[in-house]
Formats: sequence, C-alpha cells, structure tokens
Amino acid sequence: MADPYLESLFPRLRGTSYHETSPATTEYNCIAWAALDTLHWWEPDPFGLYFWPSEAPRRNDLDAYLAAFATLGYERCESVDLEVGFEKVVIYKGRDGFPSHVARQLHDGSWTSKLGRDVDILHINADDLEGVEYGARFCVLRRRVTS
Repeated sequence: MADPYLESLFPRLRGTSYHETSPATTEYNCIAWAALDTLHWWEPDPFGLYFWPSEAPRRNDLDAYLAAFATLGYERCESVDLEVGFEKVVIYKGRDGFPSHVARQLHDGSWTSKLGRDVDILHINADDLEGVEYGARFCVLRRRVTS
C-alpha cells in the first residue's frame, strides 16, 4: 500500500513494491538495523552516548562506518547485486558528505531499511531511498554468511 508521507521523503519509492515491516520505534536506528541489532541505537557520537563498536573511531565519516561494520565481518565490494553466500549492506552519503543511512540486503535480493525513528520498510532496490533525504548510495559492503 502506498504511503504518501514516505513517498514524499523518498520519491523513488513511488510505483515500487515497498511495504512497512515493523512499526516506528526509537529503540534502534538504521545502522543498528543493518547490523541486526534491535536493542541499541548505533551512533558514532564522540561523547559515547550511544552504542558504537569500541574498535571503530567515534567520528561521523565513512572510515568510522567501515571500521564499525568490519567488526561484524564486512568488507567493501563493488556490486549491490545478490551474491550467494554473502550478506550485504549499503552506506548512503548525504549532500553534506557524511554517512546518512545504512540499508541491509535480504536473502531474496530485496532491501530493508529503518527510517530514522520511523518504521522499517522492505524496498526492492538499494537506490529506492536515494534523494534529498539520504543522498546517494555510496559504499557497498559484504560479509560471508556463516550458517
């Protein structure tokens, strides 16, 4: 079902098969959701108010995000395409040059995103959230599935 509010924030969702998968919550954010952690809000704030892996620098830049996801076994890759045996996340970069969002690929190649303090959604393409709100897809990471 189309959501006019979400489509106003993310115009590329219009006409696609997206849907809400979890209600709004402030328990976790997109970084935590991508990291499969629904118990913490992840933020690289310099004051340590939020969870952030201790091995990663507490800076809001791509290197800090890469280091945080490296603690989970992720490494950079080139493609958002589904690869058997791998899980992927995408880091978006806002117009200000800073990381603005993280989405996680699901086993069928679709994507899941926690939209700030709002809902979690399933969306078909990583690029569906590109635009004014989150900027553009900037970096793709993958890790080998261990199950």
